[in-house]
Amino acid sequence: MKNINFKFFKEKVVSKLSYAAVLTSVLIVSSCKKQLDQINPNNPTLAGSVVNETGITQYAMGTVYWDGFNYGDGWLGDSYFSLPWGYHELMGDVIGGGQGSNNQTTTMGVPDKFIADPLNPGSTTFTNPSPQVGIIRSFNTTAATANSNNALFYEWLNMYALINGCNQALQQLPNVSGLSTDKANTIKAWCYWWKGYAYAQIGTLYYAGLIVDNYPSTVNTFVNQATVITESNKQLNLALTTLKAISNQTDYATVVAELIPQQCQVGLGKPLSNVQWQRSINTMLARNILLNHLAPFVNGNPAATISKSTITPMAAADWQNVITLCNAGIQKGDYVFTGRTSASNSFFSNAGGSVAGICAQSNQTTTYKVSERLVQNFKSTDARLANFSTSSGTFYGDANTNSTRWSLVDGATAGLTGIPILGSRQVGKLEIYIGPTWEENALMLAEANIRSGNIAAGLLFVDQVRTAQGAGIPAVSGVVTSLAGALNELTQERGAALAFRGLSFYDARRWGWTYHTSNGGGRYGATIIYNKTVYTNATINYNFMDYWDVPADETVKNPPASGSVAVQNANY
Repeated sequence: MKNINFKFFKEKVVSKLSYAAVLTSVLIVSSCKKQLDQINPNNPTLAGSVVNETGITQYAMGTVYWDGFNYGDGWLGDSYFSLPWGYHELMGDVIGGGQGSNNQTTTMGVPDKFIADPLNPGSTTFTNPSPQVGIIRSFNTTAATANSNNALFYEWLNMYALINGCNQALQQLPNVSGLSTDKANTIKAWCYWWKGYAYAQIGTLYYAGLIVDNYPSTVNTFVNQATVITESNKQLNLALTTLKAISNQTDYATVVAELIPQQCQVGLGKPLSNVQWQRSINTMLARNILLNHLAPFVNGNPAATISKSTITPMAAADWQNVITLCNAGIQKGDYVFTGRTSASNSFFSNAGGSVAGICAQSNQTTTYKVSERLVQNFKSTDARLANFSTSSGTFYGDANTNSTRWSLVDGATAGLTGIPILGSRQVGKLEIYIGPTWEENALMLAEANIRSGNIAAGLLFVDQVRTAQGAGIPAVSGVVTSLAGALNELTQERGAALAFRGLSFYDARRWGWTYHTSNGGGRYGATIIYNKTVYTNATINYNFMDYWDVPADETVKNPPASGSVAVQNANY
């Protein structure tokens, strides 16, 4: 097990290839940027080094891709996309439990209970002796974090590091010489966008959070998750307003190309045009609505309800707001924010830097295993099933939901064409979607239309995504006419088309699946392997905490001020 040494830093810019450790009680994060050339490597400072266009763009790049998505995630993987996203995909049944004890990856995705064969429960029932809620609470300590056992710590670490770095860049920007107004506004929009992204990640996962606007700053008034999402929307709208004010698109394009790592500027990761970025913001605003409201669809029932939850159900007005935003959202072919590996100096590695990269090998050797429930989302004739293989043997794992017949194919090595490559360990071949995409935008339109009574129109978006991804399966718009049938198509397609994008847990939560069955939740009709037998009608009672407690590393070192909201989820 690899332990992480966390240090406390004052404002500092460290030299190339230095290691930065990040979280402190006052959220002071080092400003380490691996791509930043220093004026004085022996005594670098932000004010002395970030003084021109190259300095500020390299700094703003580094604070996102290194502070936000790399530092502090060294374990069996090495980035935000392998560890924090790993928890999302574990709890969302994209992957089975991790084969390794680091960071509770073997425990965080195990449900409280399942019945593999509800018609014969006597010999097919598994009860978890260490339920997730107890694991979260018992290991939410600073000591557990020091031993790499506190799952709650990492997302908080990454996203507040990102927010802090963007705050520093915004404060330094007036001191940078030679920038036109539109170049400066492009950098402002960059910082606002990524702050909006980070607050969205915090508010969509944690029960409470902090709003941190300045550096250095001590903030210890905790606000609820809805207020954090409001702050995310505020920052995203600031980015939108700032982008709309830019008139010199040449200046804009120059700076955006300087802010995105070169290895990412291929495929759909090429520098976004101004209007493409605005469309990404609209989609992100829609995501904030959708992921933070309930829309239960449990056991085939579109009218299902959840009796105890942190969030409230979607209202008719919420669905309409999603439609309005997504109609102005990402269009097919738009460039979006992505990540790719490079041969050297990459902010995540090809084999260990992402959930999909870790999975892209025989299930006999990988840390993460492809879940049976992920493959269940694909229809039997779906061409995208070429991303999965059973030829490398069967991993039966422990007597829980880890067991699977499937391995994720290295799509680049296999030469997959005509369908998205879901996994690869080849340098630069796997495209990680950091922000929203056209597929996500289209499937939000699908769900909102279906829930608003426009079933055929909604399913048309499902068909469009399947066609674009080369699925080769029959259209369902105009064929499937019931609400339950349409939602079944929708939930399957979100699971298939948006796999490995860090969204799976949030979908399962808002559909009610992750809640305790006694509160109306659970997943029914699931495929599972239990005692080396495949079952296709299992009932799973996950009982996962819907919004995580605030990490003890924050609350112990930065005790909540008077007037703070609760930092532990009151529903668990």
